[in-house]
Amino acid sequence: MTETKTSQITVERLRTLMTPDPAHPEEVEGVLNPAAARGPDGQLYLFPRLVGKGNYSRIGIARVIFDEAGSPTGVERLGIALEPETDYETWPDGRGGCEDPRVSYVKPLGHYVMSYTAWSDTGPRIAIARSKDLLSWERIGLAKFNPNKTIALDGVDNKDACIFPELIDDPDGRPSVAMLHRPLFVGTRPEEIVDPAIETPQQDELQTIWISYWHWHADSEHQKPSGRQFVSHRPLALPECGWEKLKIGGGTPPIACRFGWLIVYHGVQEAPHSTPEKRKYLYSAGIMILDRDRPHHVLYRSHEPVLVPSLPDELLGTVDGVVFPTGIDRRDDLGQPERFDVYYGMADDKIGVAIFTLPDNLDVKSRGAHGLTLQFKELHSRSHS
Repeated sequence: MTETKTSQITVERLRTLMTPDPAHPEEVEGVLNPAAARGPDGQLYLFPRLVGKGNYSRIGIARVIFDEAGSPTGVERLGIALEPETDYETWPDGRGGCEDPRVSYVKPLGHYVMSYTAWSDTGPRIAIARSKDLLSWERIGLAKFNPNKTIALDGVDNKDACIFPELIDDPDGRPSVAMLHRPLFVGTRPEEIVDPAIETPQQDELQTIWISYWHWHADSEHQKPSGRQFVSHRPLALPECGWEKLKIGGGTPPIACRFGWLIVYHGVQEAPHSTPEKRKYLYSAGIMILDRDRPHHVLYRSHEPVLVPSLPDELLGTVDGVVFPTGIDRRDDLGQPERFDVYYGMADDKIGVAIFTLPDNLDVKSRGAHGLTLQFKELHSRSHS
């Protein structure tokens, strides 16, 4: 157990919670990047990405086991939520992927919504499924996007999607289902940015986390969901600091806290031991606070990461040097609404859990009309750097 204390936030690593079980062929190459959600029974369920031979990925279901103090200590495997079946999840040669899910309970819709990465020969795309009980899932299909002015978002490689748990008014005041996502435009992947032979796009919007809106109507929940489309969009945040220089992307789904919407996101920088012949990257985590009513406004953002690969399970694995947050659980069950248990991928083959505790006060700042982030007060004080 390790603990980092700053003047703003405390992060306490608890343990490696889940590792590949050699008795399960579907996870012999890794368990990682889980969604997390409380079920109708009050139990906490994880939905880890399970990687079988040949990088074939399914989404599993596991129930979290807690000790008497309420600390997560392990998991009970319950089976598979989704495995590649559709044309947008499979390759002609037999490969396929349902990867990196996030889950939110969207009360106005009356069900849980899972956003996940569907991997086929056309590339990674955002897919959506829904459930009433977290145990049985219905596919909705690929998310579809209208263009944003001159920027085409549909048909672009895309990852790191998560859904807000409440309806959000879009910038024009229309109640909407809102989603954060990270399109991967040509030239914006870390390996492309560090390659001097590849031109990096100069448009800020092309290296940005986006927020997109699907306009919701009261009768929509009774309609066939496959036609749903995200019709309006705004850029949210682009890389600003050294630890996220090469890429930022979404992490945990937005969850309400006293300051607004809390998200734990990831940033990528080149690792200290990286060379032009063999590039290596460091995936770390930070936090953002989004305005509760206008979440395209970022009120607070980590100048320094709050979780950096440092444990052996984070430094060595399928992909070295990775912490990748995807699941979050506010501990209302313990009467601790300022405590958030964050479940994250470790080096792309294990799952860890850490406690994030917010302070009584946080220096959030007001926003202008534009969604891209400004520089904010450092999350870590200089005295703790």
